[in-house]
Formats: sequence, structure tokens, C-alpha cells
Amino acid sequence: MSQVHVINAIEVPEGMESVAIEVREQYVEYFRTLPGFVGSTFYRALDTSSAYTYINVVIWESRAAFAAAVNAGFDNLDGENRDGMRVLGRGFPAPIVVHPGRYEIIAS
Repeated sequence: MSQVHVINAIEVPEGMESVAIEVREQYVEYFRTLPGFVGSTFYRALDTSSAYTYINVVIWESRAAFAAAVNAGFDNLDGENRDGMRVLGRGFPAPIVVHPGRYEIIAS
């Protein structure tokens, strides 16, 4: 069974930094209540001219745990799961833009 790493590259416009941090914290608190959540790390670019000023990495113990957390989020444009949470990077308000990706480790 391979862990799943959800890596979201996030464009956070100037003045929206505290909103991005707050929203991310709300989701981490929610994910902590779910089976299979391993952890999350939030990164800020050293170069403020970077297109992706923040990177959020969320780790799930398996594809099944990730799929259970996201559940119905795959099936609607808002990414809303059965708990009413907007998952898959869709919980951040505009003009914050999230570029989600899902990865598994193949070498380390």
C-alpha cells in the first residue's frame, strides 16, 4: 500500500496571505478527524515573484484513505464532499488559485 501525496501549488495574491493560511488550517483540522490522514506541510516561496507562492502537501496513508476523504468531491464542480467540505483545492476563495496534483512515491 502506497501513500498518496496531494501537492497543491497555490497562487496567493498580495494581501490574501492570511486568508490562505487560515483556510489551509481549517482543512488540516478537518483532515485530522479522518482515518488515514498522515500529515500536512505548508511551504512559502522564498522568491516572492514565484508564480506559486505557496505549496501545500497533504499525505494520506493510501489511495483508499484519500478517496474516502474526498468521496463525492470528484463528482461535482465545487469539489464538495459528503461532509460539505470543498476538497481537491476548491476550498480557497478567489482570487486565490490552486493547482492540485496527486502523487505516489516511486523512489526516495
